[in-house]
Amino acid sequence: MSDAYILGIESSCDETAAAVVRSGEEVISNVIFSQFATHSPYGGVVPELASREHLRAIVPVVRKALDDAEKTYEGIDALAVTQGPGLAGALLVGISYAKALAFALDRPLIAVNHLEGHIHAVLLEERQKGNRELEFPVLALVVSGGHTHLYIAEEHEKSWRYHNIGHTRDDAAGEAFDKVAKLLGLGYPGGPVIDKLAKFGDPNAVRFPLSQIKHPDRIGKRSRGDGPQFDFSYSGIKTSVLRYIETHGMNAGIEERRAMLSRISKPEIDDFRKACDQQTLDLVASFQRALVQDLVGKTLAAAHEYEVASLFVTGGVAANNELRERFEQAASREGVRVYFPSRQLSTDNAAMIAAAAYPKFLAEDFAQPEFSAEASLRLK
Repeated sequence: MSDAYILGIESSCDETAAAVVRSGEEVISNVIFSQFATHSPYGGVVPELASREHLRAIVPVVRKALDDAEKTYEGIDALAVTQGPGLAGALLVGISYAKALAFALDRPLIAVNHLEGHIHAVLLEERQKGNRELEFPVLALVVSGGHTHLYIAEEHEKSWRYHNIGHTRDDAAGEAFDKVAKLLGLGYPGGPVIDKLAKFGDPNAVRFPLSQIKHPDRIGKRSRGDGPQFDFSYSGIKTSVLRYIETHGMNAGIEERRAMLSRISKPEIDDFRKACDQQTLDLVASFQRALVQDLVGKTLAAAHEYEVASLFVTGGVAANNELRERFEQAASREGVRVYFPSRQLSTDNAAMIAAAAYPKFLAEDFAQPEFSAEASLRLK
């Protein structure tokens, strides 16, 4: 079959993105417009503002993606758009635009699950490297600001099947990073700041025992369709950080830090470090170590239980340096091959949406005209 060029559109949260991908294995262009500056004063994403910013950005972002790919609208073979999960209003901006463009161009439109996109970000880059030797099934950890999920992913003829074997019971891992950063006056998004500051602290200074979720299903070995669950919980560690702050009288220092950083238009890591005392740095390092150990431990326990040879770690938190190092060390000891997307494709992007759409394009699994956003769309 000749090459297929798919234009992907992503607007599930606070990035407006468009990309052109060839046959699911080569990124021709990838454009991302971030809304960090819009949401930073509020310490998190404001859904109404996110929708407004998507409306402003989507046309120029798509045009730039086509220009960067040296493609015209007519040179695209299909369009792909995120259907969910995500913020309903934000999703609708991308879906409405993609529907209109597909109708005007008389091109098929493919609806993609955002979580499937994150999994295919790894596949896309491995195929771009020429790696055709991935062993299946794959265990995929999708870990971001809104999601912490474990999936067994398998190819089935021209399509993919996913079986969820774990999810967060409350806060996602990335959400815990951002909330702890907010508690400590480190701004938004807080995850990357915590990652960079953690290396200056003692990760063993504060003990944070994470929730031990008891699973009645972990009795004996069962088939993949009815196997044990490996769930996560991160609201407890966030509360533990809050209690530590209160009991150690850190609130005055946090307010001073907020005031200091607010006077800097674009603070760098040195600015954050100067604004933190050693107690704060130790707290940050200990929080990150505890959360990363929980993610690594439960994921590798699942890999052992389901006897998988390949592990994908993907999503925004997959850009975390300690997470990558710990996974690589632990997976090597367990004899499991671990793969990450590049940092550019770890966070929300449209290249992963176009890549995930390619198997659906081959199977002619096109979206019906009446499809709409599904904020809580499940992956299966």
